[in-house]
Amino acid sequence: MSPIDFSIHSETDRLKQVIVHTPGAEMDLVSPHDREALLFEDILYLSHARKEHELMCAVFEKFVGSKGSVFQITELLKEAFEQEDARASFVDQLVEASPGMNLRAFESDLNRLSPEELYYFALTGQSPLSLEAKPLPNLMFMRDLAAVVGSHMVLSHAATSARSRESVIINVVASFHPAFAAHRDHIIKLPRGVTFEGGDLLVASKETVVIGNSERTSLGGVLSVARRLFAETSVENVIMVNLPKERSCMHLDTVFTFSSPDECVVFPPLIQLNGLNNVLTFRAGDSPQNLDCTVEENLHSALESVLDRKITFVACGGSDPLSQQREQWTDGANFFAIAPGVVIGYERNQKTFDEMAARGYRVVTAEGFLSYYQESVWEPGEKIAIKLDGYELSRGRGGPRCMTMPIARTVV
Repeated sequence: MSPIDFSIHSETDRLKQVIVHTPGAEMDLVSPHDREALLFEDILYLSHARKEHELMCAVFEKFVGSKGSVFQITELLKEAFEQEDARASFVDQLVEASPGMNLRAFESDLNRLSPEELYYFALTGQSPLSLEAKPLPNLMFMRDLAAVVGSHMVLSHAATSARSRESVIINVVASFHPAFAAHRDHIIKLPRGVTFEGGDLLVASKETVVIGNSERTSLGGVLSVARRLFAETSVENVIMVNLPKERSCMHLDTVFTFSSPDECVVFPPLIQLNGLNNVLTFRAGDSPQNLDCTVEENLHSALESVLDRKITFVACGGSDPLSQQREQWTDGANFFAIAPGVVIGYERNQKTFDEMAARGYRVVTAEGFLSYYQESVWEPGEKIAIKLDGYELSRGRGGPRCMTMPIARTVV
């Protein structure tokens, strides 16, 4: 496999390496009864969902140049589990992260599982043991497991028990997979008691990140991430956006994403609010524990101030309030930037794509894009908005950015 690199200095530099999870056996184990407890919106038709996800990955491969730089988390976990220490660490962390499951009684049995059996248990919750555990349908939303900032990876602290096993998986992969060995000193693990998920962190520049204080990322999580980034990276500004603690906007990237260095797709009813304490900018204080804080008028003015350039906000769903609500619900604001001015989103959000077209983006289907570049290499220049046929994937409530964990980008 290609050597792993950590290098994210922008949301929109050209994609170089990304971790994903194409839905698998765990998705077929979601029952209507368990769906809500598993934080999943619907029962997906697996074969169609896989085809849609594989099409998205094929688009990524056109930009990164090979399948070898689009990593599947399942393969990374399977390879990590070849080490006995990795399996033991997984079991130990899982027992600690799941107090309500009484896994302590099964600890010895879990440690005796074969690598293949433990791997299957990690994804599906099924094993030869008399142990009831749930599957991980949300694993396809890889974004939430960690966030790479500069040359560091911040590991998640899942806010819900339904996703705590995912946090253990990324921790084990980062700590034990041989491809991560050169980066072990650049893994940021947060203290107990705070929550943080990667969908709430966006890298605006080398010096600035934006973090949502959301349903899934606590204020303590924001401050913990900020302190570590100030101490260990080139980040100088952390802009915090206070979001309603609601599932409809569970992460910042459900209402705000970058499409180019100076353009963002936003859900206006939340992102264009003015109000006290809605947006704060933190900077390092006079000691590691102290932070300086500035109350901002809104996110737009905060970004333009710290980035020192004009930023254009493009409305998800266009100018009609009802269309904005409908298309935010189906992840119209959750674009994933593959390169500067090249984004991919769900085809169903047509009014959002109309807005992109009005801003100079050429709108194409994923199939059309791959056909056009079948025998040629994409070169930077033209702005492109790629429509992904995600009718099954979108039923899980998460768009292309939610489904991707970029770990390296290259400046075009």
